[in-house]
Amino acid sequence: MSEINEASKLHSQAADDHEATAKHHRDAAQCHDKNALGEAKSCAINALSCCKDAQEKSTAACDCSCK
Repeated sequence: MSEINEASKLHSQAADDHEATAKHHRDAAQCHDKNALGEAKSCAINALSCCKDAQEKSTAACDCSCK
């Protein structure tokens, strides 16, 4: 039962991180549309960080589910 709970938790965390990544990507796109390149760069850096976290959690979640 604890492995099921762990897998669920990991998948939820991965989903949250992917959603945060998407938000930062949308923010970056809006900044580009406004020609606010400095802000776009900041949003892109945030997206990259969230993406790395999301990828790690996705891998861990899938590994846990595939056991």
